[in-house]
Amino acid sequence: MPKSGVLTVAFLALFVDAFFFTTLVSGSFPKAQNVTWQSTNFKTLLTWEPKPSSEYSYTVEFSVAGQDREKNKFCIRTTETSCDLTSDLTDVKASYSADVLSEPPLGVTSDIIEFPHTRSPRFCPYKDTDIGSPDFKIVQGDRRNITLYVSDPQTALFRDGRLLTIRDVFADDLQYKVTYRRAHSSGQKVKVSKSSEIELTGLDRGESYCFQVQAFIPSRRADKQLGAESRPQCSHKDNASFFQKLSVGAIAGGILLLLALVGVVVGVAVCCIRRRRNGETTREKAEGAEPLRGGANV
Repeated sequence: MPKSGVLTVAFLALFVDAFFFTTLVSGSFPKAQNVTWQSTNFKTLLTWEPKPSSEYSYTVEFSVAGQDREKNKFCIRTTETSCDLTSDLTDVKASYSADVLSEPPLGVTSDIIEFPHTRSPRFCPYKDTDIGSPDFKIVQGDRRNITLYVSDPQTALFRDGRLLTIRDVFADDLQYKVTYRRAHSSGQKVKVSKSSEIELTGLDRGESYCFQVQAFIPSRRADKQLGAESRPQCSHKDNASFFQKLSVGAIAGGILLLLALVGVVVGVAVCCIRRRRNGETTREKAEGAEPLRGGANV
């Protein structure tokens, strides 16, 4: 092939490659969908759909409302569909928004000036994070008092090298709601306490009670005031009296046995009285007949 023909083929190949490359980086990429916040105890993820193809990726930008946007360094040109923003939301009482940008894959350049993006709803960690279920211990006092010791759930936030609890974050805003009932009963009672040490008084003597605890933050909107419920725990019935420990059948059987014993005692007593009276009657008859026998001999 002449040299000019080789050059022509090479030029055409470069033109075709450049054409397809330009089509890739200059075309429009699919926008992210269903961009939502998922947050529990201040562990906060931004999530979205769909999983990207090999032709594009996602970048996450965030900002406090009204301030400049910045990128999360772990979520630049990523193929994931979630981004952990916990450490970026440093002011838990601020309101944040985020954008998920659809961009070319990592290492590919583009001449697009503004990439397609989808904005998240506003999110305030203090007002919107879900609160997980707490743990608690039951300490029984006298027969009518029980104290619950609640462990404040830990958050994903750090201060001075230690994990903070929800009490550290919410302070006096945090309360606890206790729902309790007698075991094997459907009737419930509720107590709200500002303390993690909750004393319940006026309980029925000797009864077992079951409890569930959840965080309560009244300063929030209604659908975010209550945290997740704890697993139920029940107190022991060790302090029940002897008669409370007996079943109805056992008590009825005891009463019947007692009545039977009383009947036996009464029957024996009646027999003894009759025998004594019969003996006295016989003796009196015998004593009255002796003079008549003596007069006949004279």
